[in-house]
Amino acid sequence: MYRRGLGLQVVGSFENHDGFDGVMLGFEGSNYHFEFTHCRTQPVAAAPTPEDLVVLYLPAAAEWQAACDSMLVAGFEQVASFNPYWEIRGRTFRDPDGYHIVLQQEEWNRIEKP
Repeated sequence: MYRRGLGLQVVGSFENHDGFDGVMLGFEGSNYHFEFTHCRTQPVAAAPTPEDLVVLYLPAAAEWQAACDSMLVAGFEQVASFNPYWEIRGRTFRDPDGYHIVLQQEEWNRIEKP
């Protein structure tokens, strides 16, 4: 679902590492990835809150719209954001476990801490 919706690639995976299986999704050469794991012995229930977000900034309108369309085709549900800020220039999507992804149509501006 995340591969189809966000265009991510499998950049690594593992099986039965101390009872855990996992897959890492991202882009080759990037310094980050999403890691989805499963414990073989302890079922873990999803526990998202409305403010548990992954935010991706896509400033180009065509790229942003294509990504939004891909999220729906992949099975994500478009939902209203709990924080109204994300409704101004973004769209919020929820996966079946209740986790939210925001696709924001603007440049990311790093906020410097004092």
